[in-house]
Amino acid sequence: MIRTVLLDAGPWVAYLVRADKHHVWAREQFSAREGFVSCEAVLAEVCARLQYYGHDPLVALEFVKSGVVTLDFDLQANLISIENLMRKYRDQPMDLADACLVRMTEMQPRSLVVTTDTYFKVYRRNGREVVPHVLPE
Repeated sequence: MIRTVLLDAGPWVAYLVRADKHHVWAREQFSAREGFVSCEAVLAEVCARLQYYGHDPLVALEFVKSGVVTLDFDLQANLISIENLMRKYRDQPMDLADACLVRMTEMQPRSLVVTTDTYFKVYRRNGREVVPHVLPE
């Protein structure tokens, strides 16, 4: 049974931007779940994408303030693990946010990553385990 739902930047942005190709799917994900857990790296990515596309990045902060998304990751304490993941996936476009989410699934084995990033099919946690995730079809 899944206990923690981890939120990546793609679905978060898609939910906020009606023109995003995954908007409907993202709305379904938000409607089907009571709350999400994420990290500061994902929040920074969401704010940057929103601003890049001409949207107000402060909207993302409201999701955190209202409790829809809880930020729960200590990058400093997990820096070596993050570095190892980013080295391992140097040939893939693993960014800091992706590495943090993979690490979070290692720390919370009964978690699920909601993402639009197909590289989560490639990433592995704890060496060889598939990272539980859900993608748009």
